[in-house]
Amino acid sequence: MTVVVVWILGATGWGVVLAGLRRGLRGRDRGPALFAHTATPAGVVLMFAVLGYGSLYATIALAAEWWSLAVVTGFRPARLVAGGGLRRLAAWLLLTAAVTYAAGRVVLGG
Repeated sequence: MTVVVVWILGATGWGVVLAGLRRGLRGRDRGPALFAHTATPAGVVLMFAVLGYGSLYATIALAAEWWSLAVVTGFRPARLVAGGGLRRLAAWLLLTAAVTYAAGRVVLGG
């Protein structure tokens, strides 16, 4: 059951960031950003498989990453590259690391 919850949180977080990108980006940046966001899940799961980890590790990391990005940017991912982007980037990285660690311990029982 826990794995299903992780997958649902990951898919929902992906959708939240996608909606924020669609709403917030305009012009030439929109297409590449949406393409990169769409390709991210498959790429990350493939990378984890090549490294010898399962997709559960990738899903935990991605869910933490997307929800942390949504929280840090106020559900407007385009803010990450706006003025003050380095502070938001640092906050996003720290929050992602903390959430990934905590969720990994809860889900994987470590």
